Amino acid sequence: MSGKKTTRIGASKPIHSGLAPASSLEPDRAKRRLDQATRAAWLYYVGDKTQDEIAARLNVSRQMAQRLIATARSAGLVQFRIERRASECAELSEKLLLRYGLSFCDVVPYSDQGTTDVAVSAAEQIEAVLAQPNPVILAIGSGRTLRSAVAQVFQSPCPQHRIVSLVGNITRLGRASPYEVVQRLSDLTGAEYHPMPMPVVADSIEEAAQMQAQRVYRLLHDLVRNAHTQFVGVGDVARGAPLHQDGFISDAEMDELVALGAVGEICGRALDRDGRVVAHGTNARVMAIPLDDPAHPTRIGVAAGPLKVEALRAALRGGWLSGLITDEPTAAAILAD
Repeated sequence: MSGKKTTRIGASKPIHSGLAPASSLEPDRAKRRLDQATRAAWLYYVGDKTQDEIAARLNVSRQMAQRLIATARSAGLVQFRIERRASECAELSEKLLLRYGLSFCDVVPYSDQGTTDVAVSAAEQIEAVLAQPNPVILAIGSGRTLRSAVAQVFQSPCPQHRIVSLVGNITRLGRASPYEVVQRLSDLTGAEYHPMPMPVVADSIEEAAQMQAQRVYRLLHDLVRNAHTQFVGVGDVARGAPLHQDGFISDAEMDELVALGAVGEICGRALDRDGRVVAHGTNARVMAIPLDDPAHPTRIGVAAGPLKVEALRAALRGGWLSGLITDEPTAAAILAD
């Protein structure tokens, strides 16, 4: 491709060439494809990135990167100004990549209706992992956003893969977790799934040690060690936060975590504002696979909203995430620190 790289990049008409026709895609997917083409064009024309670099940033093949750039041009997205919304999302992604040393970041727009495409973006990344022809292990946490993401995943048979849970699926009162997603993902794909049939938080340190010594826990641990990618939710730590509201920990346990300086959690494991794992409280009894055992090279955090800013900042400061999917106002708030 050649030509002057001072252009307008933005949505001016529907995509009808280069990729699947817009009419053949679900509305959310068509919009996401348009956003991807816009970001690819921004990276190429404004960010001065090569097609290989764009493919790596968007987690797509080089051929797909070429098609996205071509689509942006043929669909009339490339003109003589930079459309503010698309440009800002791309710029925020680049800033987060550089500040926190991420290998992947997708910042999605925030609509006037108060909705975002975070779940759709996460679904696409899950689909990209499951599109691998050779058998891989996908490790996944829990949470409302991940549940929404799995609901967006297209049904596609890939029985060669395995899906393993990173976190327990039982509340402190013995109820099944409403955010268990591995079985749902298995139903969509036919992949073998491995839930963690344990509470999110054990009642005592001794009970936690006994369950961690069980064969099923060790098997899950080994599967996670060999996972291709992990997807995790990032939650806040406060009264009324999902970890507390949905019955995984008690009032007193939540108050103790707050007193210990916890501001966020990944798979139930609490972090302080600098991203350090809190030494005491429920962390001593969390049944989730430890974040640093092993320190996973590909762990993508999926979260958005004002209540998640401090939690996401802590997770990024601690180096617990190699990738991030969030929305525009959340990304701007993280970077405002």
